[in-house]
Amino acid sequence: MALATVRTVAELRAQVSEWRKNGLKVGLVPTMGALHEGHLALVKTALETCDRVIATIFVNPKQFGPNEDLETYPRTEAEDAAKLASVGGHLLFAPNVEEMYGADGGVTKVSVAGLGDIIEGEFRPGFFDGVATVVTKLLLQALPDEAFFGEKDYQQLNVIKRFSADLNIPVDIKGVPTVRESDGLAMSSRNAYLIREEREIAPVLYRTISEVSERFKVGGKAEALSKWASQQLIDAGFHKVDYILIRKADDIAQEAVKGEPIRVLAAAFLGKARLIDNVG
Repeated sequence: MALATVRTVAELRAQVSEWRKNGLKVGLVPTMGALHEGHLALVKTALETCDRVIATIFVNPKQFGPNEDLETYPRTEAEDAAKLASVGGHLLFAPNVEEMYGADGGVTKVSVAGLGDIIEGEFRPGFFDGVATVVTKLLLQALPDEAFFGEKDYQQLNVIKRFSADLNIPVDIKGVPTVRESDGLAMSSRNAYLIREEREIAPVLYRTISEVSERFKVGGKAEALSKWASQQLIDAGFHKVDYILIRKADDIAQEAVKGEPIRVLAAAFLGKARLIDNVG
């Protein structure tokens, strides 16, 4: 079937209801658009287990801070729809802000204490409240069987899993491994902000945190490794490092313990782009 586009919750629910009547399993892939191969990998993964796959495009104002790139964030719906159709997506849900939050902008928010206010949340206050609120709405608007999110945004994935469990939202949250360029750079819509010279430097982030992971496994100290890695990035041309941290993979609020699964989390500025990445 060809990709269809709907813009209201009523239309979305009507289509999902029809699929349900036919016994079809439904998957959801929430995005902010400007789709790349990482997003399409989510759709392809969803198609492996679901009969019908919905992708959403909504640039969510509630997750942008006052000095962030809400107005300039890339918006390419026509191209995005063509990409979704090319990989077999069935439905695009592309609401406007009023459809999502109502005429008054909405007053309810979802906040995940102890997880949404650490690490990335310290540098972007309110960011995860915005993410948790809009994803809660999308899950309840579509009520899919499964929803798919990339591991590139590892803390975000953990936040979504936590509030979904806490709120008894009957959707299975699936994490999908990070998709990378051939040189290791994690695919991201914000990579478009990199000029040519910066794009050549950018893969240093992935190489550095991968080295941190290896050194930690053989006895390196977390604090010393973080300092070393930050200096590596500065020396390579990054102009600011927000954090490089080694945490427990299953609880990123906790410091990593040798011999247990870990996650190295990083965020750093290169030109106009703030790059985030992580490795296990």
